[in-house]
Amino acid sequence: MNKFVLYLEELGLRYKLGDVIDFNPTEKIKKGSVARKISMENLMPFQRKIAGFTFQEFKGGTKFRNGDTIIARITPCFENGKMAFVNILDEDEVAFGSTEYFILRANEKYIDKLFLYYLSTTKTLREKIKASMIGTTGRQRAQKESILEFEVDLPELAEQRKISKFLGAIDSKIEVLRKINDNLAEMARSLFMNLKVSESHTSLKSIADIVMGQSPKSDSYNDIKVGLPLLNGATDFKEGNVQATKYTSEPKKITEYGDYIFGVRATIGLTTKVFKKYAIGRGTGVARPKEKMYDEFLFFILEELFEYYSTAGSGSVYINISRKNFEEYKVFLPNSTEIEKFHQQVSPILNKIYKNRDIIQKLNYLRNLLLPKLLSGELKL
Repeated sequence: MNKFVLYLEELGLRYKLGDVIDFNPTEKIKKGSVARKISMENLMPFQRKIAGFTFQEFKGGTKFRNGDTIIARITPCFENGKMAFVNILDEDEVAFGSTEYFILRANEKYIDKLFLYYLSTTKTLREKIKASMIGTTGRQRAQKESILEFEVDLPELAEQRKISKFLGAIDSKIEVLRKINDNLAEMARSLFMNLKVSESHTSLKSIADIVMGQSPKSDSYNDIKVGLPLLNGATDFKEGNVQATKYTSEPKKITEYGDYIFGVRATIGLTTKVFKKYAIGRGTGVARPKEKMYDEFLFFILEELFEYYSTAGSGSVYINISRKNFEEYKVFLPNSTEIEKFHQQVSPILNKIYKNRDIIQKLNYLRNLLLPKLLSGELKL
């Protein structure tokens, strides 16, 4: 091997991604046999970890093993960040999933498998995939050539593994915090259910003020952070992560510290507590407890309300809810002593969840800030 080739290998080489991966690799699962299935609903937005699985009879679908990267290829699942790194299977196990998946398997002679996953999350590759989408509105699908023809400068494997280990440690911390939050939420929910032993009934408006959002004038929207961040609907606060995409210099309705916000049009619910002022558009509503002791109780009442209206909407969560629906909704109401006790028990639990969410948000920001710099070689470990 001559010195020039050695020099290129030391620097890293530009490859087409199709030359260093196995795309939709061939695997076998006997038709009619029962195998582990990872559905689209098991992929969480921009999360490495797979959220769950079922065992089902295999009739068809993409097949994959541990170490593979799954990417949804259909809209809106792709845009919503449905992707994951497979690491929940048994040794030599083959699982299956949607036909709307791309499966990427690393050729580990050239590319580390976890490095491949993080490469797949980058804005540059995702924009390339998105630009390839064709088909009818609402059913557009990405084309495999967008991945196979994508060119990338790969650092040497040792450097790739360092990067994977560093970014993986951030994601592992995020996954631990999410698991802690799930357990805390179940603990608080159990205490809420215990309140139902004795109850009277009243309307929601007797314990909370409801504020429905109002969209500002479109010419007040801006991306330079003039005015207040605008929450137009549930997509702006998924999984408790409040992230406005626009600002408005002329807010019509504004949140207060400690309000509960939720979606009221299209996707309803996703109740989230906010700790600063936001403008709320017509796809968003606010519930504000009339007394402090109703705070945590109100959160769980809202959860029940959205479950009720989802069922009332023929099983779909894509409906609209009016102020009248909120105000007339009947809630059970324990006596003030029980409510105060519940408040004292659950307040520290939910506060811990909020603190963990804040840490998760900061870790996500750090990972997303460092990822392109590490993968491009701009930043070295």
